[in-house]
Amino acid sequence: MAGEWRPTTVGEFCPFSYGKALPERARIPGEFPVISSAGISGSHNEPLVTKAGIVIGRKGTVGSVTLSKTAFWPIDTTFYIADEPQRDLRFTYYLLKALGLDRMNSDSAVPGLNRDYAHARAIAVPELTEQRAIAYILGTLDDKIELNRKQNETLEAMARALFKAWFVDFEPVRAKMEGRWQRGQSLPGLPAHLYDIFPDRLVESEFGEIPEGWRHSTIGEEVTVCGGSTPSTKEPEFWEGGQHCWATPKDLSALKFPVLLDTDRKITDAGLAKISSGLLPVGTVLLSSRAPIGYLAIAEVPTAINQGFIAMKCDGALPNVFVLPWCRESMDAIVGNANGSTFQEISKSNFRPLRVIVPSDPVLTSFTRLTASLYRQLAENERESRSLAQLRDTLLPKLISGEVRVPDAERILGEAAKA
Repeated sequence: MAGEWRPTTVGEFCPFSYGKALPERARIPGEFPVISSAGISGSHNEPLVTKAGIVIGRKGTVGSVTLSKTAFWPIDTTFYIADEPQRDLRFTYYLLKALGLDRMNSDSAVPGLNRDYAHARAIAVPELTEQRAIAYILGTLDDKIELNRKQNETLEAMARALFKAWFVDFEPVRAKMEGRWQRGQSLPGLPAHLYDIFPDRLVESEFGEIPEGWRHSTIGEEVTVCGGSTPSTKEPEFWEGGQHCWATPKDLSALKFPVLLDTDRKITDAGLAKISSGLLPVGTVLLSSRAPIGYLAIAEVPTAINQGFIAMKCDGALPNVFVLPWCRESMDAIVGNANGSTFQEISKSNFRPLRVIVPSDPVLTSFTRLTASLYRQLAENERESRSLAQLRDTLLPKLISGEVRVPDAERILGEAAKA
């Protein structure tokens, strides 16, 4: 049975120490993370703190909380807590996350966290065994989220590398031309059964050499390019109780990976009727067209958009898993075609003529087969991570306050795993 929770203060339970300045010019890259109020900002060849610990934002990103599982260097815009055996480090991390330290800003001119204010905060903490049990529950959720993040980094890197090899560097064609790829032979990223779909020579074209049988086109000829708009925000009937996703570039700016699963704001049927492009289908590629140019995502939900986008409905030969990396590889050309005095914007009329090399149908089919599964897994991982984060954020304040005890949290996790 869980023991009683002991009333105490932050200063008694986990006193803060001041970080130390380490200018970039003085850093020697090494194995120890340098941590600012914004998180890890570099590395150094020696630590200030020789054990794991927690870093709290003092100036800048006030109240931020970063866990370091290794020795580290907290800079002078931070406080830190070193790991000690009388308390569980990860429980302490979640405790500080739940306290809302970002709301303890004591300096109106320059945002700052006052250590005395933070130390005076009253808290209650359980015995060490329950601290560890709470940390294990919340940590299990965060560990799975982190695992998904790492897997998605790999998945996206694989898709981007494949696009570049096939459609920028023409590596399969060059490998055949140079005799490095023979029929019946597999190379990295080039299984033997794909040998016959690639040509064995490059031919001159108006825009340089391209693989034989491939063709030049414009992106406007290959996809349907459209934009969006913002229904009047003064009309409640367009927004209140909205059920349709409505994306702005801000929605894409927060994405870790290029899949849009939801939007911050929703619009009603009446609001949707005011947007000429309507509700864009799942699979549409979204490109922010201004402030800034270059955020990218594939819509995994039907969504309307505001005027800050170029949307590409992939209803022709080119699939979205081709168009998305094409946009990345073509970003210099996209930005180069932008104009504007207040801020740069790429218009639809300037975007449509951008050149694209269209591969043969067999090559496109094979590329789609290989990469679509990568993006499907990436999207599924992101959905799972969102659900896990919501569960973690629901349990965090309740576990840390003692409102929900460990056995109840374990039951909730078990039910979530079965859902």
